Amino acid sequence: MKLVIEANDDSFEKEVLNEDKVVLVEFGASWCGPCKRQLPILESIASELPATVKVVKVDIDDAPEQVTKYKILSVPVLMFFKNKKEVFTKVGLTSKDELKTIIQGL
Repeated sequence: MKLVIEANDDSFEKEVLNEDKVVLVEFGASWCGPCKRQLPILESIASELPATVKVVKVDIDDAPEQVTKYKILSVPVLMFFKNKKEVFTKVGLTSKDELKTIIQGL
């Protein structure tokens, strides 16, 4: 089983909005250097907190509808969803400790 689930326009609702727990979504791109550095941090969060948070990666090139809907202007953007709603957004490369703090506050 993959630690970080990949989603696109077709699977976003299923993977993110229909989830009961907190979902951490990274909007990124395969060509983005900071996004590549963010991935191991996301995998670590997913492995350490599987009961608390689901981690989903969205490549902006595969999800133009979500990019427009959530007004993604740069990458990486880390967006937290709870109860089908966006509850927190963080732009830029983010440390594991900072992500854990955000998750604990939700």
